[in-house]
Amino acid sequence: MKIPKKINVFRRAIMKSLTKNIGKTNHKLKADKDIQIKKILISRPNHRLGNLLLLTPLVQEITNTFPDSKIDLFVKGNTSPIIFQNYHNVDRIIQLPKKPFSNILKYIKGWLLLRNKKYDLVINAIENSSSGKLSILFSDSTYKFFGEFNENYQSKYPDYKHTAKYPIYNLRNYLTDLGFNKNENKIPFLNIKLNREEIENGNNILNKIASQNKKTICLFTNATGNKNYSEAWWIEFYENLKTEFYNHNIIEVLPLENISKLGFNIPTYYSKDIREMGSFIANTSLFIAADSGVMHLASAVGTPTIGLFSVTDENTYKPYNDKSIAINTNKIDQKEMLDLINTCLNNPKTTINT
Repeated sequence: MKIPKKINVFRRAIMKSLTKNIGKTNHKLKADKDIQIKKILISRPNHRLGNLLLLTPLVQEITNTFPDSKIDLFVKGNTSPIIFQNYHNVDRIIQLPKKPFSNILKYIKGWLLLRNKKYDLVINAIENSSSGKLSILFSDSTYKFFGEFNENYQSKYPDYKHTAKYPIYNLRNYLTDLGFNKNENKIPFLNIKLNREEIENGNNILNKIASQNKKTICLFTNATGNKNYSEAWWIEFYENLKTEFYNHNIIEVLPLENISKLGFNIPTYYSKDIREMGSFIANTSLFIAADSGVMHLASAVGTPTIGLFSVTDENTYKPYNDKSIAINTNKIDQKEMLDLINTCLNNPKTTINT
C-alpha cells in the first residue's frame, strides 16, 4: 500500500512531536567495574545509501573501542548487509522493510526482535530520528545512549555538526562519563571496506572504458529533489572541465534510473551493484557529485571527492575522508571550481577550505 507523500510528511511531524521528550541519556550512571561491554546495538532505522554509509565511522569507532564486541544494527531496507559485509564485528542486522505499510508483519517482527536479546549498550545514531529514539527505549539494555545533539560541543569540536562525527563525539563523552578512558583519536573515515579482489575487478572495468595512460575524473550528475543541478549546468560544467583537463579521462557514473544529464554523450559506467560501483570509483582519481548517496560512496572507498552543495548544509553532509572537500556553488563559480579541482588532482591529501 503506497502512502501519499503529504500523509508521510504529516506522520513524521506527529512522530517527532510525540518523541521529542522521549529518551534522555543518563550521564550520571557509572559503569560497574566488572562490566564488559560486548553486546551492542546501533539503531539507524533508515534505508538511504548515504545515511547508512555515514554510519560506518560509528561502527568502526565501536569496534576500535570494544574489539571483542558483537554489534547488531537496527536499520531499514536491504542495503546494510551489502555495506557491512566485511565488518566482522557486525553480527545481526535487523532489517525493517523500506515501506512498512506494505509489509506490516515484517515491520512488527523487526521491532519485536529488539526484545529477544539483552544488550550491554544500545546507541541511537542520529538525534532527530523518532524511530531511533523509540528503538532505544524499547530495547533491553544495561546502558542506553540516545545520542542527543549537544550545542555546547560545537565550540569544542569545529566539525561537530557533521552527521558522521557528532554521534561519535557524543558517545566518547558519554563513555568518559561512565568511567572509560577518554578517546581523542581521529574519527574514522567512511569506509565500505573493499577487498583486494573487488578493487582489482573495478580496475579491470575501468580499463575497458577509459585510457590506462590517463587519470580519470568521474561525474555523477544525479541527486534527489532540489539538490539536483540542471542539464544546462552540467553541460556547461563538462565543457569547462574538458577544456581545462583535456589530458584526463572524463566518465559519467549513471544512477540506478540509468539516466544522464549529459545526454550519454561521454563514456559512461552503469551498475546496480553498490560494491562494484564502489570498486570502480576506487580506481579513479577524482569524483564530482552533488550531495547524494553516491557522493558518500566515493568517500567511503577513499577516492578524492568533491561534493557540490546548493541547498543542504555542507558542514553537515560534506564528503568525509582526508582527500575530499565540499563546494557551496552559491558562493563559488565554475571557474573557481576548476582551480579547486586542479588542487585536488595534484595534491589529493591537501586540506582545502572553501
